Amino acid sequence: MLAQFSIVPIGKGARVGEYVAQILKLVDERGLDYRLTAMSTLVEGEWDEVMQLIRDCHNLMRNFAERVLTTIIIDDFAGRTSRLKGKIEDVEELLGKKLKT
Repeated sequence: MLAQFSIVPIGKGARVGEYVAQILKLVDERGLDYRLTAMSTLVEGEWDEVMQLIRDCHNLMRNFAERVLTTIIIDDFAGRTSRLKGKIEDVEELLGKKLKT
């Protein structure tokens, strides 16, 4: 499954990069395939490992802020893997060119 998530510490001001860096350190250590974007993180894996990762990231952010907003979007397509790359490659093939990713 693919999951897109963002975790925001409420009340920590407009610059939250130092908190996001701590979350991404945890994501990277888990070894799941992921992509950091300007607004969220995409991760691919089995349901339990992805949901545990997001839960752990949320709990980590609770160390930095009393209030935390976590948003999750899930794309659960049974039997499909390598979709982080595959979905992009499908669109690039249709367009006949590489896109910015």
